[in-house]
Amino acid sequence: MRDDLKGLAITQKELQKLTNLPVRDELIVIFQPLKLSIKQFLQRVKGPEGATAIFVGLSIILSCYIVFDLVIKMFAQWVPLPSWLALIQLCFIGGAVTQLLFYIIWKRRIATVKNNLTYSLNTLLHEVDRFNAVVKAININDRIEEAGNQVTIKERKRVIEALKYTRADLVRALKTERILRENNNFIVNNSELLANNLATLTQMQVSEQASEHGRLLNEALEIALDVQQEMKRLQSQ
Repeated sequence: MRDDLKGLAITQKELQKLTNLPVRDELIVIFQPLKLSIKQFLQRVKGPEGATAIFVGLSIILSCYIVFDLVIKMFAQWVPLPSWLALIQLCFIGGAVTQLLFYIIWKRRIATVKNNLTYSLNTLLHEVDRFNAVVKAININDRIEEAGNQVTIKERKRVIEALKYTRADLVRALKTERILRENNNFIVNNSELLANNLATLTQMQVSEQASEHGRLLNEALEIALDVQQEMKRLQSQ
């Protein structure tokens, strides 16, 4: 990835920080890291350090078995199974219980997002996905170009500059949406005050419509109105 694209995409961690919600959260599958570790181990075995990798792997397995066998003999002599079989059974049971806990936590986080997902936030999340897709497409195009193909993006610097402004607008909109969402009770209970503030914003927007500040203010006003309408819609249900 070229330097001007680094840090341009809005990551999942940054998105969760901006929204204060576990959005785009993925279920942790414990077998995936295990599968990756086995794959890396097999690659080392096939490489020049194959003998060392095999020795280290067998040493780790043997050490775990010896420690587990000592624990069984000292504290669990009543276990009828051989220690090696008990170790395998413990690994399976422990893995299943851990995966179940990860699933329960993931479902709760998903429910939190669902309960707090407003129309405005949902729209912004889709815009973030589209933005990240554009960044990824440019990166793929750059890699194809670096491979020797004539696929240069015209006026690339201007495109990157426009993406930087778009990113700043998305971050600003996400922050605004979060403030309004987290203070929805106050907004609903003080609708007259909110109406006065929105009227003031509208006047400011009209007087500064031609300026950059007016453009950003207009975006904030649209977000505020969307959130207010969504709150009224949810309250009427």
